[in-house]
Amino acid sequence: MNAVSLAYRRDRAIVLGGLVGLCMLSWLYLFYLVWMMDRMQGAMAAPQMMQWSAIEAFLCFIMWAVMMAGMMIPSATPMIMVFTRTYRQRANQGQPYVPTSLFVLGYLAVWTAFSIIATAAQWGLHTATLLSPMLLKTTSPILGGTILIAAGVFQWTDLKQRCLKHCRSPLSFLLNAWRDGRFGAFHMGLSHGLFCLGCCWALMGLLFVTGVMNLLWVALIGIYVMVEKLVPFERIVGRGIGALLVVWGLALLLVR
Repeated sequence: MNAVSLAYRRDRAIVLGGLVGLCMLSWLYLFYLVWMMDRMQGAMAAPQMMQWSAIEAFLCFIMWAVMMAGMMIPSATPMIMVFTRTYRQRANQGQPYVPTSLFVLGYLAVWTAFSIIATAAQWGLHTATLLSPMLLKTTSPILGGTILIAAGVFQWTDLKQRCLKHCRSPLSFLLNAWRDGRFGAFHMGLSHGLFCLGCCWALMGLLFVTGVMNLLWVALIGIYVMVEKLVPFERIVGRGIGALLVVWGLALLLVR
């Protein structure tokens, strides 16, 4: 085995280890939050809707940011690994080496920004008493049905397919979006994150229907996002899921 292969294997082990560690820490934090919420629910006979403080809003933002990292890093791993290999090859040709962490940082910056929007949405639903204080899911069948139908319809749109195409083609994305240097790596991560957000934002809205802290649904949505980027016939899969979401949403609206 030559030095180039050894260097890449070392890079791959470090990057994969870091990604796995980051995902594990994210999920451990989420399990801790669920455990704390269960304890709080057991200590209160009747949960009450309270006004948020700045600290509570910040903690909610942290929850969303950690959740997005735990859900989205697995699906971004193929892209991250292609980036790692490409920069190792360029470094062996005499180009400056750029750490993969900058690409990951750019990617997570997009989902961190999304977490601010999600926090604001949760705050608004909480203030309007449309969100269960403990389960953190909407109490309105109309709102729930509307979210489901909107997410289902989005699965059929051209925007969804165009964003998904970029997410499914790591090498093509890097060839077309390549930028040199450290800022270039961050910019590419940011660009990939935007395509990923364009592909998945509607699916994240489902958490307000199933429960923001329902970790089973958090995991299922994260798994589906990853499957959607990897399996063949993704258009059929995506439209099938979209149809199911629309049916689910209509059922909520009709039986309310």
